[in-house]
Amino acid sequence: MLSVDAINCDEAGRRIRVALVAPSLRILGGQAVQADRLIRAWRDDADVEAWLVPINPSPSAILAKLTRIRYVRTVITQLLYWPLLLRELRRADVVQVFSASYFSFLLSPLPAFLVARLFRKPVFINYRSGEAPDHLARSRIARAVLRRTDTNVVPSTFLRDVFAKFRLRAEIIANVVDQTRFRFSPRRPIRPRLLSTRNFETLYNVDCTLLAFRVVQSHHPDASLCLVGAGSEERHLRERAAALGLRNVRFVGAVAPDEIWRRYAEADIYVQTPNVDNMPSSVLEAFASGLPVVSTDAGGVSAIVTDGVHGLLAAVDDHAAVARQVLRLLADQSLVDRLTASAHARCGRYSWDVVRGEWLSLYRRLAQRRSAESVHSAETDRRLPRAAPNA
Repeated sequence: MLSVDAINCDEAGRRIRVALVAPSLRILGGQAVQADRLIRAWRDDADVEAWLVPINPSPSAILAKLTRIRYVRTVITQLLYWPLLLRELRRADVVQVFSASYFSFLLSPLPAFLVARLFRKPVFINYRSGEAPDHLARSRIARAVLRRTDTNVVPSTFLRDVFAKFRLRAEIIANVVDQTRFRFSPRRPIRPRLLSTRNFETLYNVDCTLLAFRVVQSHHPDASLCLVGAGSEERHLRERAAALGLRNVRFVGAVAPDEIWRRYAEADIYVQTPNVDNMPSSVLEAFASGLPVVSTDAGGVSAIVTDGVHGLLAAVDDHAAVARQVLRLLADQSLVDRLTASAHARCGRYSWDVVRGEWLSLYRRLAQRRSAESVHSAETDRRLPRAAPNA
């Protein structure tokens, strides 16, 4: 009789195969960046073989032209995505599905969950949206899927608590920050060089950042603001900056993950003013780079930024309060030094050395659980009485 121990022994010399279903870097955002970091980190690892199954597969040249049409793009993506799932998830030991909220949940995580279940693969949702409270309240489908996964993983206590309110299980595994790329450098003396790296979408409220910068610039005429990002609000934000009469504001567009460290290195203060958020990697990157952080207290931000300890917080959509916090930093070098030292020390919990062990433990647990279920099923089938052959 084949036992679970025998299976584990047979597979001891083989790496666990993990399919990461997530956006590729063609959709530049937090999910894509974290997925890319995991893929890179697992590369050449002795225990895990991980690969990306993109939710946005690249179309052929002919189809690419059609994807410029809004609804046609969705249809073409789905026609490419489902066959990709059927091909790639078949060979996985564990399926890890990155997830946002609302309609994107139906288009990306739901198909991956269904295909993984079709192949009887261990599957979990790696949920990352700060919009979870509203999304889970509205979507019965999302709640049903999250109850039927092998587990769910979230990057923050904020999301774990949201899941608990809906009686959904969730484990915390934090985001990863590459401290070899984001080098810590004390800002002495602190200068009014501000940086924001949030995409230009309504929920990130970059408009509030512009209003706060106007106040800062009225006190420090030489102040500058670098805006890294892209999105549907870009035209409005450019017009807004001009209407406010702001000087030294640069819109530098989207920046590749391999190059974003340069923008942090050039700045002295990191500012973000989201209305909705979870556990932004950008804040961790600022911590690792030595930038003091000023943020609105949205969603899970306070789970990583304790006000007055790791950074300074302000009320959501209160540009005057954001400006006051920036001005506090510019007037108090000792405050800057204390915050940045504490924030940098906090980065240790987001290093790959720590996070790797948590992911590996989860992958092993799910792979072994499914192996045990397979053995039990095989033994049950073996014990069932066989029907007599037809006369």
